[in-house]
Amino acid sequence: MSRIVILGSGAWGTALALSLHRRGSHRITLWAHSPELARRIVDAGENTLFFPGFAIPGAIAVTGDNSAVADAEIVVSVVPSEFLRPVLARLRAHLHSGQILVSATKGIEDRTCLRMTQVIAASLGEAGPKPPAGNLPIGALSGPSFALEVAQGQPTAVTVAFEDPEVAALIQQEFSSETLRLYTSTDVIGVELGGALKNVIAIAAGVAAGIGLGHNSAAALITRGIAEITRLAVACGGRRETLAGLSGAGDLVLTCTGSLSRNRTVGQALGQGRNLKEILDSLGGKVAEGVLTTRAALGLAQQHRIEMPITEQMELILNEGKDPREAIKDLMLRPGREEH
Repeated sequence: MSRIVILGSGAWGTALALSLHRRGSHRITLWAHSPELARRIVDAGENTLFFPGFAIPGAIAVTGDNSAVADAEIVVSVVPSEFLRPVLARLRAHLHSGQILVSATKGIEDRTCLRMTQVIAASLGEAGPKPPAGNLPIGALSGPSFALEVAQGQPTAVTVAFEDPEVAALIQQEFSSETLRLYTSTDVIGVELGGALKNVIAIAAGVAAGIGLGHNSAAALITRGIAEITRLAVACGGRRETLAGLSGAGDLVLTCTGSLSRNRTVGQALGQGRNLKEILDSLGGKVAEGVLTTRAALGLAQQHRIEMPITEQMELILNEGKDPREAIKDLMLRPGREEH
């Protein structure tokens, strides 16, 4: 039996807690950002704010107590990218050697352009002369995984990546079940960037749907999307084959075509002419990571001198108010080139 704490009581964090609980061999704690939210979940017997409709068994502890992470053997971070640093500032005094940290957030930090495992490492290293995570292994979990279907127990396959293959194999063993299958990788960079950048392309796919474009356009965006994701990931040190796998092409196809995708939903509403702030407010506190990741991805691309035309147009739509139809037209009118 492993003691696992999941940081973040949003839809994905709750779904992971339910999936791991179904194994029947772990002690699961779901950490909420405030004691009030934790009490609300416990009193209702479900996460009425972020993930209603799924009973949370009493065997899953729900808490807002920061010290709860001290007892964990495995800590899974599902905190949205924009809140990760302040959350870690609250928790790092309770983290210690011997623990394993798994990042399940699909985003890139705005302004710094850091991946989530890099943010975790940097945040824990800021603790002073005795950082709490001297040799703490930090890895990433990513792949095509809508929270709703994971919570329902529908078969799902994802990738877990650590630089140390033995740690990846340990998480594979501890998390795998008859409904959740994990594949291992040592390519943390590729796994993280595939999961983060696909959200940007999903916004583009939503924009195309919102302005009434058809399957031809969606297929083109997905295919050229994986091309620019791969270019950037490889430039950052990731492996090309990773982006052809679950955490790359697999997650991209799901997020660009599935109706449960928040990023696609945001893009579709933009394509229909709605205001971005109004769209984000309508999510009810849920996060569409692609909105912040778009600017961060471009920053990362500029650092590595990588061309990302779809991402550039999404940035213009999201932050410069560009008309979505003009953005699609500009993509189509780019100078011709060889495919590979």
